[in-house]
Parts: sequence; C-alpha cells; structure tokens
Amino acid sequence: MRKTKFDMSLAVGIAGVLICAAPAFSQSKVYNIYAGNTHSHTQYTESHGSHLGRVEGATKFMEIDSNGVGRAINSPLKPDWQKYQGPPSVHFDIAKAKGYDFFITTDHSQEAGFYPTNPENLQWIAAHDQAKKAMDKNFVALTGYEHSENNGPGVGRGHFNVINSAAYLNALEKGVDIQAFYKWVGTAIAYDNEGPVVATFNHPDVESYDSFAYRDEKVTNVITMMELINSNKNIHYAAFLAALNLGWKISPVAGNDNHGTEAISKHTSRTFVLAESKSKLDILNAMKNRRTYAALDQNIQCRYSVNGQIMGSTLTSASEFKFDIQISDPDTGNPRDMITKVEILKDNGVVVDTFQPTPSYSVKWNPVIKDSTSKYFFMRVYNAGGSDSEGANAKPDPAKPIAWLAPVWTGR
Repeated sequence: MRKTKFDMSLAVGIAGVLICAAPAFSQSKVYNIYAGNTHSHTQYTESHGSHLGRVEGATKFMEIDSNGVGRAINSPLKPDWQKYQGPPSVHFDIAKAKGYDFFITTDHSQEAGFYPTNPENLQWIAAHDQAKKAMDKNFVALTGYEHSENNGPGVGRGHFNVINSAAYLNALEKGVDIQAFYKWVGTAIAYDNEGPVVATFNHPDVESYDSFAYRDEKVTNVITMMELINSNKNIHYAAFLAALNLGWKISPVAGNDNHGTEAISKHTSRTFVLAESKSKLDILNAMKNRRTYAALDQNIQCRYSVNGQIMGSTLTSASEFKFDIQISDPDTGNPRDMITKVEILKDNGVVVDTFQPTPSYSVKWNPVIKDSTSKYFFMRVYNAGGSDSEGANAKPDPAKPIAWLAPVWTGR
C-alpha cells in the first residue's frame, strides 16, 4: 500500500465548494451531482409496514397463497395508519419537500394489489401515473418494483429493484427462479419506451443470488448497481466485493428501504448520481452507466476521473492510471463533515493508495498508479464525524468510511 500524507486543503466557503462542484476533467460532457433514494415502499406493500398494527402474541404477519401472493395476517391497520404510510404520491411529496432530487418507489410485486401479474394491472399503472404527476423541473419521481425472493422457490434467494420497466414479475410464482428473472430483465422494455431499464442488487450478503451465479453480458448491462447502504445504517460491503470479483459491473447506491413515510425525513443516507441534467432520462442514464455513489451523508459531493474518463467507465487496457479526485461537503459550519481520508482500492478490496489531508471541507488529489493486473479500482471517503448526523447510525465511527464511489474498470 502506498500512503501519502500532506496538506492539500483548499479554501473553505462558498467559493471553495463551487470550485469543487464544477467539473475539472478533460471530457466534453458536464456532470452534475444529484441526491436521492432508490428503494422505498408505499401502502401498496400492504402486507407489512408501519401502517400495520401487531396482534399480541402473533409471530407471523404475512402469508403467501398458492398464486405467490402475499397477504397480511394478524396485522390490522392502525386506526391512524395514514400518519405512518401513504401511496406513492405522498412519498414523492415528502421527498420533494425534504430536498431530494429524485425518489424511486419500489413496492413488492407479490402484493395482492399487483395480482394478477400484468402490465395492465391498475395498481401498477397508478404507481406510474403518480410518479408522472410528481415530476417537475426540480424533482424526478420514478417507480419500479422489488423482485423479492422471500419464501422460494428454489435457490438463488435475494431481492432486486427493477426500475422503469414496462412490466413486472412476481418472484413467488411458479417458474420464476433467479435464472428466469435474469433472462427476462436482460431484455426488459422501458415504461412508455422512455429511457433504460436499470436494476439493483438489494441488501445482499456474499451468498445471495446463489453466490452471484449465472451472470451473462445482457443481465450485467441491466443490473448496474448494488445497495451498499440499506436503511441508513446496514453496510453490505462484503457482498459488493464478492460481486465485483465475479465480474458483475456494479456501482454503489443507498436505499432507505422504508416501509413508511417517517424515514424519508429521518434518513440521511443518499444515492448520488452524476448526470447531465435533473431529468428522468439523464438520471436513468447515470444509473445505467454506473455513475453513482452511496454515502452516509446527505450532501457530500464526490467525483473523480481516471485517464480522463468519469467514474463508472470502462477504460482501454493501460498500465498507468492518472486520477483526478475532488471531494467536498457544503456543510462548512459542521466540523464533523470535514474530509479526513480518501482511499483508492483495487481487486479484492486491497488499498493501493491513501490520502490524509489536513481535515478540510474541500480536497483535491491527483495520484498516479501504475498497475498491469487489476480489473477495477474504486474509492472510499472518510470524514471527522463518521456520518452526517448524530444517531444516523447506531454508532457513528470516524474510522469507518462514509462514502463508497463507483468503480472504474481497467478493461482487462
């Protein structure tokens, strides 16, 4: 491991933040940074969530019928359930008011309201109509579904979010195993034929998805992201490495995975995308092209290029890699948000270089790495507080990363 330690702090304040937020790369496209959430459940996930009460002594709150449909049992609605949950439109309204740039609802497709499984299903259409109505120049509302292997069949258990597809599957119906899902999603058509279909691995461990088996090029080009942060505190880093090492080309995202509206305001973790504009098409294209990062901070600004190519890119095979890294946090009144360390990692999560500046709200770093064998590089970022707010995680720890940035692949 190579380690660099010296003062690279830049001017603090608005000017410094603007300098860092502006692209400084040789590429012709200009990318803006937008923050949002890629995983949310509304009242359409009716079988479980904060809108339901619990019957004393009940140990089960969901059953699956012979058609693979989930239904709530022993779990009546709370009398004031609308304080805790609502339809997609309510989620979008709260997210918009709280400053999210984009928000994606992804209800479980095995729910009773999505049966029978059909692209003309009225609830499926209603979710998309609510997203369209919530869209404006300052906010992008998207919807999809969570493909949830909760109770079988077969091997390959694991959840996915499928975003912007015209149709959907129910993972619990007969014949819908993980290989059938991969075949379907690899050629899935976009809703209203607008933009790409993209998908994420959700809250995985290293043995999920039959240990990440059955990969092919078609599905690799659709499942372009992994939920590295789930529910504001659960970190799935080991699974991220496992998938990368098996050839999956994924970039990290953060999902609230909220089953109620409270977390929209409470959670500070975010998925960030580097997109040309705040539009549905450009945000989906950023996800398709793996220009994402996940952070336990709601507004940290991270971007980097390697050999002039933006994060998420696949490079032509080279032996020298010139990094242009810019990290900043606009919360210049909060010492917890000062950046303290940046790491570059390669295959198997091996740290190849470390930068420890004098803690600053804005840093730049331009290392050059010579390497003739690695298949990918990615980055981790640390700050003085360990997360964006007190209590955002069980125990915020400055010795642990708060942001994970998309890889670049070397082309080998």
